[in-house]
Amino acid sequence: MTDTPTLPPAAASRLAASARPDGRRLFTSDLTVNEFALVRECGFTPLAMVMGSVMYHIGLEAQRPRGSQELEGLTNAMVEARDLALRRMEAEADTLGADGVLGVRLDMFSHAGAGDVMEFVATGTAAKSSAGGSWRTAKGRPFTSDLSGQDFWTVVRTGHMPVSLVLGVCVYHIAHQTERQAIGAIGQNAELPSYTAVVFDGREKSMGRMQREAESLRADGVIGVRAVTSSHIWGEHAVEFLAAGTAVRSFPLDATLPSPTLVLAASP
Repeated sequence: MTDTPTLPPAAASRLAASARPDGRRLFTSDLTVNEFALVRECGFTPLAMVMGSVMYHIGLEAQRPRGSQELEGLTNAMVEARDLALRRMEAEADTLGADGVLGVRLDMFSHAGAGDVMEFVATGTAAKSSAGGSWRTAKGRPFTSDLSGQDFWTVVRTGHMPVSLVLGVCVYHIAHQTERQAIGAIGQNAELPSYTAVVFDGREKSMGRMQREAESLRADGVIGVRAVTSSHIWGEHAVEFLAAGTAVRSFPLDATLPSPTLVLAASP
């Protein structure tokens, strides 16, 4: 990641407008009621809902009809677009002096009349610790986490802290079956070894890349990992494998948390 992006005027105006003359701030949050209570129980004060967005043109890439291969150009595009959205969300949190962003969500949208353009959006709740300690990353950036408020409470209580939302991406072209293969499979219940191998390879690559990102941050582990398989606008034989989770490390020795006084049931 490069330097923190400059906030768009509309974002800067919205965040500035929440400040009050007495020094207090009107907060906004997409946390549920239970999440809000548990985050406060951990000694964190929600500051504002923060977001980052990018409209990204997804170009075409040559595909071999009968050869499975990673589409590296599309892989890199998906990585860069999500990274831009996350950096812009972090920039809003940084402007508020937040220690981290909780409940991060990453979404993709297509808009009418722009089939080759996708919008990537990152949203979450910026929060600041009132319990002390060093919560920011080694680079001085707010941490990011896609854990729920309940899971965040549990993780902190077990002596760990979020470092960053980590991602691994692999866009793979899955080769067509030949006409003979398709005819031969009619009415048969049997594994398709070539499909199995390609899907396995794509998913393993995404998991490996997520793991390497966590290792580069010197995290102890990654929790809440999910492996998602999606087809977007690239045709029926192009598939994106995405692995995502929250990298965590052991709780810093210079932080002190208040004693737990409240336990709420998780939202259904």
